[in-house]
Amino acid sequence: MLAGVLAILLGALGVHKFILGYNKEGVIMLVVSLVLGAFTCGAGVSLMGLVGLIEGIVYLTKSDEEFYNTYQAGKKPWF
Repeated sequence: MLAGVLAILLGALGVHKFILGYNKEGVIMLVVSLVLGAFTCGAGVSLMGLVGLIEGIVYLTKSDEEFYNTYQAGKKPWF
């Protein structure tokens, strides 16, 4: 539940990825938000925010067992 809420609230920064242990994906989201966002006047942040929102909704709609099997045991980093 924590990962889903953080994905919705702070998804553009990739905080939910770090919580789940996906450090490489979290750094990718953070860099895209900060670097690309600086060059495109916020478009990168908007893009990563949308990805975070979608992932948050997906995380919160899964059962606990399905979430565990997919994202912790199965190590599926995106969506």
